[in-house]
Amino acid sequence: MTDYEVLIMLDPELAEDRQQEVVDRIRTQVVEGGGVWEKHSPWGRRRLAYEILHKSEGIYHLLTFSASPEVLNEVSRLLKIDDAVLRHMAVRRVKGSSTSASVAAPVSASPVEPDPVQEDE
Repeated sequence: MTDYEVLIMLDPELAEDRQQEVVDRIRTQVVEGGGVWEKHSPWGRRRLAYEILHKSEGIYHLLTFSASPEVLNEVSRLLKIDDAVLRHMAVRRVKGSSTSASVAAPVSASPVEPDPVQEDE
């Protein structure tokens, strides 16, 4: 079995129970395929760098599990055909590493003033 991380980005208009349904379906697929479910980390709503299907935000979930490559292929197939999933990315997890959501930098209320340029006389 191989360790995997799957990051899914869901439609921001999705209800909480529908989000959980998507995650539960993936979990069921992993367990029925002989894999081991490890963790589900909801990262929450994030602003997108560019719009996807006219949406400027997405709801992110990180799923970690161990499974065979065939199970991962089936999970990816299910994610591709689900309208609630805007994007997904599956990667092999490196032993001893951990993935966490980045903390958004605080936004300052006032713009930064440029340094005055002094002219030589």
